[in-house]
Amino acid sequence: MLKPFFVLPALVALAFPPQQPVPATPAPATGNAANPVKPTAESQAKAKKMYGYDCAMCHGPTGDGKGDIAMKPAPKDLTDPASLKDMSDADLFAIIKSGKGQMPGDGDRLKDDDLWNMVIYVRSLAKK
Repeated sequence: MLKPFFVLPALVALAFPPQQPVPATPAPATGNAANPVKPTAESQAKAKKMYGYDCAMCHGPTGDGKGDIAMKPAPKDLTDPASLKDMSDADLFAIIKSGKGQMPGDGDRLKDDDLWNMVIYVRSLAKK
C-alpha cells in the first residue's frame, strides 16, 4: 500500500533531471572598430523603421529618452551629442546586439549590416 509513495518521487526525479548550467555567452568585442557599413537612403529608412518598432517605445520617437514606457533610470537622451561621445561604433553595436541593463538585445534576429545601420541611425539622432 505504501509502495506508490516511494515509487512516485523516484519517477518524478527521473522524469525531470536537474538542469545543467548554461555556459555564459562571451561578450561581443568592443573597442574602436570602425563601422564597416556605408549608409544609403534605403538602409537608413530601414533603420529608422526598425527604431520605430523596437526602440522608440523606451527611447522616444526622437531619441530624447521620453518614450511611452517609463523606466528608471530613464534611457539616454540620444539627441544629446554628449551622451554617446565616449562610445565607439563597436560599443553601440554590442549594446544593440546584446542589450544592456533593462534593454533587451536584438541578438541574432538582425543581420550585422542592419545592426551597423542602426548604429549610424542612432548617431544621426544627435545631429538633428
